[in-house]
Amino acid sequence: MRIRICLIALLFASVFQLQAQSVSLHGKITDINGKPIEFASISSQGKLTFSSLKGEFSMTLQSADSVVVKFSMIGYKTKTRILRRPKGTQRLMVTLLEEENTLETVDVKGQRIQTGQNQQLRKEDLKQINAANGNGVERFVQLQAGVSTHSELSSQYNVRGGAFDENSVYINGNEVYRPFLVRSGQQEGLSVINPHMVDNIDFSTGGFAAKYGDRMSSSLDITYKQPKRFEATVAASLMSADVYIGFGHQNFSWTNSFRYKSTANLLGSLETSGEYKPKFLDYQTYLHYAPNQRWTVDIIGNINQNRFDFYPESRETSFGTSQNVKSFRVYFDGQEKDLFKTYFASATLTRHFSKNTRLSLTASAFKTNEREQYDIQGQYWLTQTETSRRLGVGTYFEHARNYLKAQVKAVKLMLQHKTAKHHFEGAIYFKKERIEEHSNEYEMRDSSGYSIPHTGKDLNLIYALRAQNKMTSDRFESYLQDTWHFTSAAEHTHFTLNYGIRMSHWSFNKETIVSPRLSLGIIPPFNNHVTLRFATGLYYQAPFFKELRDTTTVNHITVARLNDKIRSQRSIHFIAGFDYHFMMNKRPFKFTAEAYYKILNNLIPYSINNVKVIYHGTNSATGHATGLDLKLYGEFVPNTNSWISLSLMNTKMHLHHTSIPLPTDQRYALNMFFTDYFPGTDKWKVALAMSYADGLPFSTPHNELGRNSFRAPAYKRVDLGMSYRLLDNTKQESKLIKNIWLGMECLNLFGISNVNSYYWITDVTNVQYAVPNYLTGRMLNARLTVDF
Repeated sequence: MRIRICLIALLFASVFQLQAQSVSLHGKITDINGKPIEFASISSQGKLTFSSLKGEFSMTLQSADSVVVKFSMIGYKTKTRILRRPKGTQRLMVTLLEEENTLETVDVKGQRIQTGQNQQLRKEDLKQINAANGNGVERFVQLQAGVSTHSELSSQYNVRGGAFDENSVYINGNEVYRPFLVRSGQQEGLSVINPHMVDNIDFSTGGFAAKYGDRMSSSLDITYKQPKRFEATVAASLMSADVYIGFGHQNFSWTNSFRYKSTANLLGSLETSGEYKPKFLDYQTYLHYAPNQRWTVDIIGNINQNRFDFYPESRETSFGTSQNVKSFRVYFDGQEKDLFKTYFASATLTRHFSKNTRLSLTASAFKTNEREQYDIQGQYWLTQTETSRRLGVGTYFEHARNYLKAQVKAVKLMLQHKTAKHHFEGAIYFKKERIEEHSNEYEMRDSSGYSIPHTGKDLNLIYALRAQNKMTSDRFESYLQDTWHFTSAAEHTHFTLNYGIRMSHWSFNKETIVSPRLSLGIIPPFNNHVTLRFATGLYYQAPFFKELRDTTTVNHITVARLNDKIRSQRSIHFIAGFDYHFMMNKRPFKFTAEAYYKILNNLIPYSINNVKVIYHGTNSATGHATGLDLKLYGEFVPNTNSWISLSLMNTKMHLHHTSIPLPTDQRYALNMFFTDYFPGTDKWKVALAMSYADGLPFSTPHNELGRNSFRAPAYKRVDLGMSYRLLDNTKQESKLIKNIWLGMECLNLFGISNVNSYYWITDVTNVQYAVPNYLTGRMLNARLTVDF
C-alpha cells in the first residue's frame, strides 16, 4: 500500500514538475502607430507560429534559464526578446519598427503568408540570379513553379501552357508593353524591368485578382522603391555595365538608372559564326514627391534602344544519332540590321483623403518604333557523315523589310479604401491605340538547281508575305474588387476572400467582355502553419495586334490583313493550393502545392518561330491545360534561400475535329536554385541554377496546325555563379562605399547543346530534313559590383 502511495506521489510530482516547466506565451504585435501586424512570425526553441489578423499570438514553450523569442515580418526590423527563467503565463506587447533599407534585409523568418494568388518573390534572392540575357527579374520568374522557357537569350516565358503574349506585366500599376517584331532571342535586349530599382515582386501563375488586366496566364506586379537616403550601385561585367543612383528624404525620393549590354561574346558561342554587333541601352527614372500628407506625385520615365547588327559568315552543325550522323554546312553572304526603340512615361497624382482612402489619376504613354531588315544568302551542303553522301546541295535566300510603329496613350482613375477588414479598390481606364505596319518578307530555296516548291512549270517562292495595315482604336476598361479578412465565430479559422469583376470594351471589334474573379485563402484552426487556397475566374485574352493578323495565300503570296471579327480568347481557371510553413533544423521552410485546370475557348491557333508568336487570325479552336506545381523553399543552408520546384502539365487543342498539344505543351519541368557559402565566412557565396524541362512539340514549316508529329529534345541547363566580398562596410554608417563584390559566372556549365528551333532543308525530291538550331555554349563572365 505504501509503495502505491509513493508511486502515485511521484507521478503527481512529475506531472507538477512538467507543468511547472511549461510556459504559456501570448501577446500582441503592433507597429509604431499601434496597428496590429498580421502574419508576423514568432519563433523560439525550434517552434514557429504567426500572429492573427488582430496581431495576436500564443505558443507553449519549455522554461529554461533563458528563452530567446524572435519576432519578424517583411518590411520591419526583427526584434528579439530574452525571457529569464519564465514560468506560468507570460504576456508580451511587441512593437516592430519599419526597416529603413529593406534591400539589405537577409532574414527570411518573416516570410509573408500567402493567402491570395499573388506570391511575393524575395528581392534578396534576385541578387543571386545569374542571367545570360542580363534580365534578372525575368530569369527569376523563369525559375518558379509553373513557368518555363527554352531560350536563355530571351526574357520571355510561358506559364502553364500559355503563350508569351498571355503574361501581363505591371510597374507601379502601369502595364508594360514589349516590341512586336522580335523573332529571335538574339535580338532581345534589355527588358523594361530594372532590377536595381525593384522594391517588391508579386507574381501569380493563375487565378489573379480583377485589378490585373485581360491576359489568360499570369500577372507580374513590380513596385519600384523609394529610398530614404542616398544609395548607389555601380556594376560592370564582360557583357554589361549598370549605374544606379537613388536619394531621398521623408517626402521626396528620386532614382535613376542607366544600363548598357552587349551580348557579342555570348552570341559568339553559337554555331553560326560571324560578326555580332548587338548594343542595348536603357535609361529609367522614378520620382516620388509628397509636398504634404494630402498629395503625392509619382513620375516614371523609360528610354530603351535595342540595336542588333549581324554579318554571318559560316555555320556547321552535326545532328542525328550515333549511327546516323548528318552534317549541315553553310557559307553566308549578307547582313541583318534591326532596331527597336521604345519610350514610356507615366505621371500619377494622388489625393489622400485619409490614411485609408486615396484617389489617384494616372496619365501614361507608350511608343515603339521597330525596324527589321535582313538580306542573307546561304550556300549549303547536307551530308551523310558515315558515307560522305550528299543529301542536299543548294541555296537559300531570306529577305525582310518590316517596319512597325505603335502608340498607346492611357488615362486611369483609381480609388482605394481600407477598413479594419476590407480593402476596396476600383478603377476606370481609357486607352487610345494607334498601330501602323509595313511588312515585306520572303524566302527562296534552291536545291540542286531547282526552286522549291518545284512544279515542273513555275518558279515560286517557298514563302512570301506582304502586309500594309493601320489601326486606330479606343479601349475602355474598369474593375472593382474587395479583399475581405474575417474569422469564424470561434475565431479559430482565418479567411481572406478576394472577389471582383472586370469589364472591357474595344471599339475595333465592338466586343464587350466581363470577367468575374474569386479567390479564398483559409488558415484552418487545426494548424496555423497551413494555408488552403482556392481560386476561380473568367479570364480573357483581349486582342491587341498580333492576334488580329489573318493571313490568306493566293498564288504563293501570303497577305496579312486585320480581322475586325476576331473575338477575345477565353480561359476559365480552377485552382486549389496548399502551403505549409515548418521548421527543420531550426530553419524555416515553406512547401507549396497547387493543382489547376483551365478550360480554353475561342482560341486563336498559333505557332512559335523561335520566340515570335504567329497567330492564325481566327477563333477556330478550343482546348484545356491541367497540371500540378510543387515547390519547396527555405534555408537549406543557414541564412541563405534556396528552392526546388517540379511542374507536371498536360495540354490539348481541339482544331478541325482533331486533338493536338498546344505549342507550349511542356509535360514536365524541374527547376532548382541553390545558394551556399564557404564555412566560417560570409565573404564567399555560391549560386547554382538548374533547369531540366521537356522539349516542345513542333512540325514542318507552314504546317504548324498539324504539329503532333515531332517533339524537341529536353532542355537542360546549369549556371554556376561565385562571388567574393572584397569590402564590407555595411555596419559603418560613415563609410561611403558599403560593399564591393567580385563575381565569376559560368553560364551553361556543362556545355549542353540545347535546341531552340529548326531550320528545314528540302531536296529536289521534296524530302525534308530538320536541322537543329542550337543555343549558346559554355561561357565565363566576370562581374564587379560596388554599393554606395
